[in-house]
Amino acid sequence: MTPAARLSAAIEVLADIAARRRPAADALKDWGLAHRFAGSGDRAAIGGLVYDALRRKASSAWIMRSDAPRAVLLGMLRLERGLDAAAIARLGEGRFAPDPLTADERARLAAADLSDAPAHVFGDYPEWLDAHLAASFGEARGDEGAGLAKRAPLDLRVNALKASREEARSAIAPLGAQATPWSPLGLRIVHGPEAKSPAIHAEPAFLKGQIEIQDEGSQVAALLSGAAPGEQVVDLCAGAGGKTLALAAMMANKGQIYATDSDKRRLAPIHARLERAGARNVQIRTPRPGQDALADIAGQADLVVIDAPCSGTGAWRRNPDAKWRMRPGALEQRRKQQAEVLDRAVTLLKPEGRIAYITCSVLKDENDEQIRAFLGRHAGFAVRDLAIGVLGESETAFREGVLATRYGLLMTPRRTGTDGFFVSLLSRP
Repeated sequence: MTPAARLSAAIEVLADIAARRRPAADALKDWGLAHRFAGSGDRAAIGGLVYDALRRKASSAWIMRSDAPRAVLLGMLRLERGLDAAAIARLGEGRFAPDPLTADERARLAAADLSDAPAHVFGDYPEWLDAHLAASFGEARGDEGAGLAKRAPLDLRVNALKASREEARSAIAPLGAQATPWSPLGLRIVHGPEAKSPAIHAEPAFLKGQIEIQDEGSQVAALLSGAAPGEQVVDLCAGAGGKTLALAAMMANKGQIYATDSDKRRLAPIHARLERAGARNVQIRTPRPGQDALADIAGQADLVVIDAPCSGTGAWRRNPDAKWRMRPGALEQRRKQQAEVLDRAVTLLKPEGRIAYITCSVLKDENDEQIRAFLGRHAGFAVRDLAIGVLGESETAFREGVLATRYGLLMTPRRTGTDGFFVSLLSRP
């Protein structure tokens, strides 16, 4: 496909997303099935255009004075890809091209300026979330939103049960992976907007269980939980098992991890992942109707890890379409679920046990305010200091970058170069 044809395809996909309010991945998959002549490189390039347009949807619409799919795509090419009107016009030449640029479009592209844009436009997030982000970041909310609108790298976690970081890096040397700045187990691969994502799942190092795909912020969150060899640990919202695997490696397969989730469908991938990783200290507790999967270990856990259900605002770099589908009602539902799972964790703890509460959200409602409310319900608990020393030589720089509050630590793309993650550690004094 020509570059112009790819632009036309991206506009078509964006129109489908807008009309049916559906995830971008579904719209792109359907487009690919209906246009089988498009090769993998074409599909990757079209996907890059679509996701970049969704990342910069508000700011692109602002400079073009239109939120139509074509206008958003053109604005993105100016703001994100750095192309001027002439370059965009040349890109749109050829077979199956979109209509030529109008004089008005050329003028708006030439005059593109966000200097007087409101925070939600500069930060590319829904206007109704502005007050929520202001509560978290104040005047810096636009800059923080802009950080969340940038393209994310591909982060990997080295499985310490099977390899060292240098061994894993050597095994995938052709991919150009570099060590991440904070996690002592992290590797990072940066690729361009039109490049195909590396086929990590086909790499021998992945098949042998030496590496897993996991954002560095998620890796750091697991490390800060403080899980130690020999402990009894409950992973209460285990999902597909990303943090479960990290905990098993931290514990060197010693002690016991009980992994469960309220939805057994989310647990399905964990079985194969545990086997591949060589994690032998994990019991999977599949939920059953009318049964408590953890009844036999009530009051026995040294640590309960809660990777809480949340808005996912911290992962907007990877799921930019999700921010435009988010609604206030969903946020309130997540807050209710978070409170319920925190209260559930209390029943599982030993008297001296602790709770690691983690979200991939940057919203104070789901982070500081959730912990404040928990402390109000459970007077015997207090916030504990997080063991940042586990990050080794990067500890000092991490402390300087992360946003620390009286309730926990918040990582963001702007501050730490990771997805947005909040971590709080709670225990009885």
